[in-house]
Amino acid sequence: MYYPYFRGKQYELITIRETSKLLAEKNFVPVIEPVRESLGSLKKTLSAVCEAGGRAIVIVNPYHGDHKKDGASITGLLQEYFCEVDNISAGILLRNDMNADEVIACYDQHADHQPVLVHAGFTAPKELAAALKKNTAGLDNVFIEDHAKMLYRKHFDQGKRILVRDGFKRQRNADYLPVEEFSDLHVTYDELRMTGFGDFLIAGDVYSESGGPAYAVAIHLTFIDPDKDDVMYVYHFISDTNDTPTDPAGKFAQALEKLIAKLDSDNSHILETEAIKEFRSLHAKGHFPGLGYIKKLSMKHHIETLADYLG
Repeated sequence: MYYPYFRGKQYELITIRETSKLLAEKNFVPVIEPVRESLGSLKKTLSAVCEAGGRAIVIVNPYHGDHKKDGASITGLLQEYFCEVDNISAGILLRNDMNADEVIACYDQHADHQPVLVHAGFTAPKELAAALKKNTAGLDNVFIEDHAKMLYRKHFDQGKRILVRDGFKRQRNADYLPVEEFSDLHVTYDELRMTGFGDFLIAGDVYSESGGPAYAVAIHLTFIDPDKDDVMYVYHFISDTNDTPTDPAGKFAQALEKLIAKLDSDNSHILETEAIKEFRSLHAKGHFPGLGYIKKLSMKHHIETLADYLG
C-alpha cells in the first residue's frame, strides 16, 4: 500500500530498522536505493525487515552514490544472503540512459528476486511493454510521478502499480514557509488506478552527498488535516539564528521550542507518535542529538502518521 523511497544513507537505514515491525504490520514496503559503498548496514537492515516478516525493494542499479557506475556488489549481496528470501525484491531503476534491451537483461539477471520496475525517466515505454508482454500481468511497477506521467503509465496497466510523489520541495532551511501542502496521494491513489502510493518522506527526491553547514536548523513534521479532506501538510520549524554555521545545538533548541509550542496548541493536528514523544524528551533534557538523528525522528513520525491514518 505505502512505498516510502529511501536513499541508503546511515539514518535512512536506521529508520527502516527501527520501524521494521510497524512496516511489516501495515504491509508498507520500503524502496531502498543504496548510495554508500559499504553494504554492511544495508544487509543488517534487510535482515531486520525479514525478521519482522516484512518486504523491501532494493535498487540494484542506483542512479546516485557510490554504486552509480556498477551495482554488481548489490546484486552479489542479494544472491549471497537473500537468495531464498521471497520478500526481498530487486528493483530495476529505469533511467533515461537505458534502452529496452538493457532493462530486459537486468530483469533476467534478477529473475530469482521478484524484479520490480522503478520507472524514473525511461523513454521507451511502448517498446519495453511489448518486450515484457508475457510478464506484465504479475509485474510490480513503481512510477516516480515527476518522470512517469499518465501517458507513460498506460503502457504498464497490469500487475501492481505504485505512484511515488515527491511532496517535499527542498530548499534552504531559512527559506521554508511555516507550513506547506505535502500530498493527497494517501487519499486519492485508488482513484488514479493505483494499488499503492509512495513518497520520499521529508528528504525529497533531490540527492546530495552531504547537507553542508547548517546556517539554519529545520525540523520537518508532516500531519494530516481532517478539516481539509485529510490532505497531508508539512510544518517547517526553523531556528531564528541563521547568519553563521555555528552553534547547531542552539539552533536546534530554537526550532524545537517552536515545535513544542505548536504541539501544545489546540490546532496542530500533529499525531502524538513515538517520534514526537522523543522530541518532547529532547526538549525536556535540553539535549541535541545531531542533525542526522533529528532527520530520523522526522522520518519515523511520517511513517507512524501514515500507519495511523491507514489503519
